[in-house]
Amino acid sequence: MSTQARRPDVPPPPARRPEEPAPGTTAPTPPRPTTPPRPTTPPRPAAPPRPATPPARPPAADAAPPKSRRTFPAFPAPRPAEPPRLRDRRHTGAVDLDPRPGAGAPFAAAPRGQEHDEATTRLRPVPRSPRRTAAAAVCLVLGLGLVAGGAAGTWLTGGDSAGAADRFTAGAALWHDAPVDRLFPPTVQGKKAGPGGADRTWTRIAVAPDSGCAKALDPLLASVLEPAGCARLLRATYTDATRSEVVTVGLLFTRAGEQTMTDLRTRFRTEKLDQRRDLMPRPYAAKGTPAEGFGDDQRASWSLTVLDDLPAVVYAVSGFADGREITEPQPAASATADGATTAPAQAGLGHTALAHTERATARLRVLARPDTEER
Repeated sequence: MSTQARRPDVPPPPARRPEEPAPGTTAPTPPRPTTPPRPTTPPRPAAPPRPATPPARPPAADAAPPKSRRTFPAFPAPRPAEPPRLRDRRHTGAVDLDPRPGAGAPFAAAPRGQEHDEATTRLRPVPRSPRRTAAAAVCLVLGLGLVAGGAAGTWLTGGDSAGAADRFTAGAALWHDAPVDRLFPPTVQGKKAGPGGADRTWTRIAVAPDSGCAKALDPLLASVLEPAGCARLLRATYTDATRSEVVTVGLLFTRAGEQTMTDLRTRFRTEKLDQRRDLMPRPYAAKGTPAEGFGDDQRASWSLTVLDDLPAVVYAVSGFADGREITEPQPAASATADGATTAPAQAGLGHTALAHTERATARLRVLARPDTEER
């Protein structure tokens, strides 16, 4: 028997906790939380059936074989978007025309000239305003005037180009179409045509046979008027009530057109050819009349006008009936000026020449254009 004391038995090691891994092993991974399931996706609608493909046309005999073409499935056309309401697009300051909640239905549009009676919802006539009626009448009159003016020519300008051309052509035939008493009246009244606005009266004493211009005009004046040509020249001589003065009126009808007459008129105005003494027209001295001694040396004053609306040149030359010689003749524009002291001016011969030129021009325009008023 051993003398050594017996050691107590070693107690066994305690059991390991379940969460501690065994030596030499890896700890297990804890499980992840479970993810909730996703909602079930609704099934897609079935695709619409493809439209039936129309039967292909039979190829022509000489046509090339068709190429292979890839076809795509047809999709339905998208629905047009619904247009936004006018209320959603209202601008600033716009008026809301939609009925308020609880309000009755708006009236339908009433016929013209009537209105709705809110009490009975019946139509009743609307009384016309006098001012509105007058405005309508004025518009009607103006409309009729414009239509009439357009039919007659131009309402604002007084005539159209076609009418002016017709009158120009008619004026060229006046020398043989118009009566002599219309071209040269037996008596010419000159209201306020004398010096100081005095009334004058002249009586026709001779009418020259129609002729050319070779002997009736000075050579220099004939050369200036040569571009217009001389178709015919008509002349007549007058005397005043006292038989102390005589005046010859001439109507020279040209062969020129409108543009040539316009150019000739412009030249006379710009160069003042109607005031040159070497371009005075000649008088017609009829035998057995107070104008028998009315020659070139007796010319005291003259006036000459080139027309552009008619193919004519109008002139008048005046002098004393006693045959006195005038050394310093004066154009009518100068003899009628204020303060003129020459013999033609004091005798009123400038007024006489100017008055006859103006009245003869007015008569020609009346004969060619009846709408023109004769002075």
